[in-house]
Amino acid sequence: MTATVTDSPVRSLRPLVGVLAATAVSLTGTRISAIALPWFVLATTGSATLTGLVAFAEMTPYVLVKALTGPLVDRLGPRVVSWTTDAVSAVAAGLVPLLHARGLLPFWTLLAMVAVIGAMRGPGDLAKSVMVPEAADHARVPMERATGLSGVTERLASTIGPAVGGGLVALVGPLAGLAINAVTFALGSLIVALALPPGMGRSSVPGPAAVPGPVVVQDEQRGGGYWRMFREGFGFLRAEPLLLTVTVMVGVTNLLDAGFTTVLVPVWARESGNGPAVIGLIGSVLGVTAVAGSLIAAALAHRLPRRTVFFVGFLLAGAPRYLVLALDAPVWVVVTVFAVGGFGSGFLNPILGAVLFERVPRHLLGRVHALSDSLAWAGIPLGGLLAGAAVALVGLIPGLLTAGVLYFATTTLTGLRPEWREMDRTRGHGGAEADGQVTAVVVEAARP
Repeated sequence: MTATVTDSPVRSLRPLVGVLAATAVSLTGTRISAIALPWFVLATTGSATLTGLVAFAEMTPYVLVKALTGPLVDRLGPRVVSWTTDAVSAVAAGLVPLLHARGLLPFWTLLAMVAVIGAMRGPGDLAKSVMVPEAADHARVPMERATGLSGVTERLASTIGPAVGGGLVALVGPLAGLAINAVTFALGSLIVALALPPGMGRSSVPGPAAVPGPVVVQDEQRGGGYWRMFREGFGFLRAEPLLLTVTVMVGVTNLLDAGFTTVLVPVWARESGNGPAVIGLIGSVLGVTAVAGSLIAAALAHRLPRRTVFFVGFLLAGAPRYLVLALDAPVWVVVTVFAVGGFGSGFLNPILGAVLFERVPRHLLGRVHALSDSLAWAGIPLGGLLAGAAVALVGLIPGLLTAGVLYFATTTLTGLRPEWREMDRTRGHGGAEADGQVTAVVVEAARP
């Protein structure tokens, strides 16, 4: 038994522009909150440990819910999941400054609100990324160009968000940043609900760019029961040694980056006297150079040895940031190191996207993307807790040095494993070829 999805021959840029705009708005608000929320907790409690606990409360449901909602995104459609989760996030984020202003925000309530935001952000972020391939089909643009534009959009958000967040916190306090976060969630929800066609993402098969005419959707591609769909995605991921190796490595670096961003950098800014404005400055500089790196990677990465560029990028983006803060270097030196690190990090996700582009068939995209991304982000909830505990037990500088050494070891020794040799080989996956189209599933490295 089959169902037919009608293919429109008309080119439309609206879905792609809508997905990119919603991604930009939502991520900008998240980056603002990434500065405002830790500073709010530090200012109200003075505790690095509680700051790490708040980060844990947000990222734990983010990872868990995201891992489990892949089959639902494939079945319900990413458009519906995206706008509804963003709407709930907007309400939860707006309640934080409102309740605090009325004196009704005990710490446990803050944890609850942050947990709701994390639980909604996971499937919301997943849904937006899953819509990119079909939006590219509607726009009649190559998939590489669409994913490249998505990557640049994310980097731009990571540039603008810290600058705005640092300025807002420095000028009017962290609550303004939290309020802006609520507004961006609401705007992202409206963009997806109004700009994208109602059936967006429901076909889950090769789009109009690949198949010029009616597309036949087999029942087996629709999935079946929830757990059957979940097992299919897990089985596919487990059969890919390179994907698993990448996921584990990126998982460790994401854990370290989470502790660095949510605890170590804010504590460094407070103890050094530089304040939140410098957090915004180094984050924006990192973002600008990351955009430059991403653009160069999009233009030249196909001509470069992937494995070499990948590990050099991690070498520049990782350990030096920890070392320069531990040495209490002048601000201009810190900015320089972060600029170089940002440039290196700009090559990472484009190369991961290129490596994984040929491996995942369209109808498994939501499931495999959810699982690989969630496993890669599984350590992020612990990052803030571990960093906060390290600062409390041994102090800031030993904590920075230890994390830097671990980062260096992870991003150099891991490269000796034999699976990485496949990174420099272009290989189509049989399952993808059977569908006539292949789709990228990007295991994301968290932005430093």
